[in-house]
Amino acid sequence: MLKDLGKFIFMIELGFKYIKIFKQTYFHPFITQKYAYQELSKARQEYSNKVLDFLNIKVKLVGELPKKDKILYAINHRSLLDILVMENIFSRYNKSGTWIAKQELFEDPIYGRFFQYSGCIPVDLENKKGLVRFFKTIKRTLAKVDDLNIYIFPEGERYNGEGIKQFQSGASKIAKANNLDIVPVYINDKLEKVFKNAPYNEPYTVEVHVGGIINYENLEEKYLEFYKSVKEKTKGNK
Repeated sequence: MLKDLGKFIFMIELGFKYIKIFKQTYFHPFITQKYAYQELSKARQEYSNKVLDFLNIKVKLVGELPKKDKILYAINHRSLLDILVMENIFSRYNKSGTWIAKQELFEDPIYGRFFQYSGCIPVDLENKKGLVRFFKTIKRTLAKVDDLNIYIFPEGERYNGEGIKQFQSGASKIAKANNLDIVPVYINDKLEKVFKNAPYNEPYTVEVHVGGIINYENLEEKYLEFYKSVKEKTKGNK
């Protein structure tokens, strides 16, 4: 109980410190949008790396991120740790980007301001006008920020079952509308359990697999092929 309480207190207190840092960039009147996203990305990565260090979680990357930018990263989703783990990887490659997150997360009394001021883009799946506004925001932002990457969970929500939950259509639509290549990413662990058991006395390693560049056509089918290849390679592992 105290172990769980301690990690939440650490994350929330650190989160409030970084909200102040985010706001300095978010509300800055004289910087470009490109520079703002670069700075917000660095701050998110710093926050994520500090939390992972506190939890004693290491990240092993299998594969490499492409050198080019304006990529949509399609990532499986099980836990709030997913974002932290991916930000750790993005920090190694000096990537800047934006997370696509549900509108309800921006309304959360604890995490809402963190999502808002750290440069994430909200999407309201229940509102048609909101969806139109969302796609316009993405297109407008990509036109102004030539090195911006898009980070998205195509399943749309956390999934604790085996395998991959059916994809929503958003990821492929974003890629098609903005002529983005897609990189599939599979976090090969049950991070909801990893987070529950953290912090660790000995370092715990999370394994993340990155596939080659694909396009938006038949995204779910291609992702499943990638997922099956990962599971075949890692048979007998945790």
